[in-house]
Amino acid sequence: MTESQVFGRILDRAGRADPYPLYAELRKTPVAALDDGSYVVSTYREIVALLHDPRVSSDRRNLAEHFADREPAPPGRAPAFIVVDPPEHDRLRGLAMRHFGPPGSPDLVTGLRPELTAIVTELIDAIAGDRRADIVEAVAYPFPVTVICRILGVPREDEPRFHAWSTEIVESFGPGDDHVAQRVRRRERAAEALGDYVRGLADARRRDPGRDLLSGLLTDDGPDGGMSMEEVVSTVTLLLVAGHETTVNLIANGMLTLLRHPEVLERMRHEPGLVVGVVEELLRYEPPVHFPATRVALDDITIGDTTIPRGAPIVLALAAGNRDPDHVRAPERFDPCREANEHLGFGGGVHYCFGAPLARLEAQTALAELTRRLRDPRLVTDPPPYRPSSALRGPRRLLVDYDGVDP
Repeated sequence: MTESQVFGRILDRAGRADPYPLYAELRKTPVAALDDGSYVVSTYREIVALLHDPRVSSDRRNLAEHFADREPAPPGRAPAFIVVDPPEHDRLRGLAMRHFGPPGSPDLVTGLRPELTAIVTELIDAIAGDRRADIVEAVAYPFPVTVICRILGVPREDEPRFHAWSTEIVESFGPGDDHVAQRVRRRERAAEALGDYVRGLADARRRDPGRDLLSGLLTDDGPDGGMSMEEVVSTVTLLLVAGHETTVNLIANGMLTLLRHPEVLERMRHEPGLVVGVVEELLRYEPPVHFPATRVALDDITIGDTTIPRGAPIVLALAAGNRDPDHVRAPERFDPCREANEHLGFGGGVHYCFGAPLARLEAQTALAELTRRLRDPRLVTDPPPYRPSSALRGPRRLLVDYDGVDP
């Protein structure tokens, strides 16, 4: 098969349950030129180099003219910091981080630990009387949604309103040129609707600020100035979607992997501290994000024998890099006790995952409680059905049988 054919099979939903043999095939050509003019990079060292290369842009407005219709910039909206470059990226991300983590809010995430445990406890209590549950529906989805709503100041009862928009954005996101114009239109319609919803919340919070991130962004008048209303809307919209969709996958992939490795699951029941290593290994072995937003070459970039021309799209296959045997020993083995587990589960460079500390803590909390409390959990279907997206990969449902729930 050609590199384009291999990559096409990776994007095909038929291979969603196990794309890893295809990633191994793709790694034979670390930087592959695809038939559509884009370049896919699949080996760890080369991915890390590009994540830190200032000649690589996250701003799709830098695409060469003949690629421009693939990812048109939305008219009249401020782009979120994930799709712009420094110094604009640094300004927006810095303002957001003032209300989310160090140094402005150093204790926000760690201070949530008791509340996270209480939320998970309540969700698991709700399935205590059953003997079968969909872990995605019961825990993996409602848990991070509840948490991100609480942080941002989004009413939890509004979840049915923004759920469909968020799902549309996620399921139309990712590489590939199949029906690209249709996918972009669907995503932009959903993003516009979600942005209008967030704008309504922002208007209300500007009149009556609370103790939440949305209010903080609206009232921040630091030494470098604050965000405009449109920048606040773009930032909160991004955090609302990214703040739960990827963590849903991390928790669901995690429970699926543990059920496939019962010896690790049993150890977790008796060694609570093991969950830290489990989550780090999951971020390598079954990451929630397989492809981040497409990058763009700002100049001709030569890697080995391949030159990526200026203006060309670059697809970084993070999940392939995570299992690169030149980087990690026995990459196909799930081993939560790996030393110095350096992975691409949260990307890298200036766009390193904004919510990584929260995602880690959420996954640790959910998986620790699920493995501790479910008695003899067993997969009903393996492989489970997967969500459509190749970029944000995780089970759509995860049916599990169990013999009861411990207090």
